[in-house]
Amino acid sequence: MNAVYLAQDPTLADFGRDPWWLVLIKIVFAFAFGLLATLLGVWFERRVVGYMQVRPGPNQIGPFGLLQTLADGLKMAFKEDILPKAADKVVYFFAPAVSVICAVTALSVIPFGPMVSIFGHRTPLQVTDVSVAVLVVLACSSMAVYGIVLGGWASGSTYPLLGGLRSSAQMISYEVALGLSIVAVFMTAGTMSTSGIVAAQANGTQLNVFGQEFSAPGWYAILLMPSFIIFFIATVGETNRAPFDLPEAESELVAGFMTEYSSLKFALFMLSEYVAMVTMSAFTVTLFLGGWRAPAPITTFWAGANSGWWPMLWFFAKVVMLVFVFVWLRGTLPRLRYDQFMRLGWKVLLPINLVWILVLAWLRSIEDWDTRGRLTGVGVLAGVLLLAVLLWPSRKPVRKPSLQEQVDSRPHGSFPVPPMDLQVPPSPRTKRVVAEREPANIGAGPDSKEV
Repeated sequence: MNAVYLAQDPTLADFGRDPWWLVLIKIVFAFAFGLLATLLGVWFERRVVGYMQVRPGPNQIGPFGLLQTLADGLKMAFKEDILPKAADKVVYFFAPAVSVICAVTALSVIPFGPMVSIFGHRTPLQVTDVSVAVLVVLACSSMAVYGIVLGGWASGSTYPLLGGLRSSAQMISYEVALGLSIVAVFMTAGTMSTSGIVAAQANGTQLNVFGQEFSAPGWYAILLMPSFIIFFIATVGETNRAPFDLPEAESELVAGFMTEYSSLKFALFMLSEYVAMVTMSAFTVTLFLGGWRAPAPITTFWAGANSGWWPMLWFFAKVVMLVFVFVWLRGTLPRLRYDQFMRLGWKVLLPINLVWILVLAWLRSIEDWDTRGRLTGVGVLAGVLLLAVLLWPSRKPVRKPSLQEQVDSRPHGSFPVPPMDLQVPPSPRTKRVVAEREPANIGAGPDSKEV
């Protein structure tokens, strides 16, 4: 009977029944997971980027340099804590804590595994779950930006303020695309519960196309690939990671919102960035990669891969894979310009997301139609798309003016430019012609000597 329980998916009815000490263990585990993932994430990023740049990376402190991040944390803890004179002391102090708390709180609704037995108590490997757990994660990611904005404002300096304002605009832009990409998951899974979404990806989705039944992949990353791609791009923008790390932008904003922070407060900001990266990776695994369930090749020859404590291994492996993609992007792509970044969010991701949701809603609405109706619907849609492609107005190429035309079109009083033939005429103010001037011969004095 116990083995059957261990293989079960948790439901909303399984939460809220644990004793207080078991809830405390889960909370400590989630916090320790976020903290340990941050320490290992910094080391992992430095090692991977070092490998990409053909250099060793940290390799001196501990085996493979594993203790380098811990040493850096101790070093920052003992650094001098400088408080700017114009800073708002209360807000300046609490801003880093807001970012860390919001990033860690989101882990409370992430399912780490199925039903397990802990000291004889049957409980899910998840702190808690509610019917709108996905909205809880979105709320935490939205609140985390307050720590950055308040930190930039409370520093009493120009560059941190600009970094904080950039972060708020960035969050508003990509939060819309992030939320719309999850709508497709809600439509397919039929629930907003994180444990329910994982359970919905357990088996392949049965599709009926033109009267033929076939099984589609269970992972929403394959079944809803446009939503997955848009969601991951928006996730990189939400976590302020390269190439979207514009709130920091050390090339133009010194260090962005963290410029005036030092010691442990600076460490908390860095900690919140990596915790947010791990949290959003775990959130992506839950929504699109089957959560804690093992991939199909493993489940085909091992029936117990999704039972007991083994699912935690598959969950952590998927999270590490996504963290590697974060690091890969940082080591590969340069930082975008701010206008390019905002244009990508509003003019590319948002329209594609809206069109994809409409197409998905239309596909789900014709599931109950007969074969003739489906053929008619698909034909009408294909005809509309073909007409849109054929009749879409093309942008005429604009003729680039020549260099002489650009010079002639300059307004009156502009800064003078040299002639195009590079032959500079003599100045009219010169009283004599420079070209006919004879060189002056100055004789050497009696006291001069060659050096």
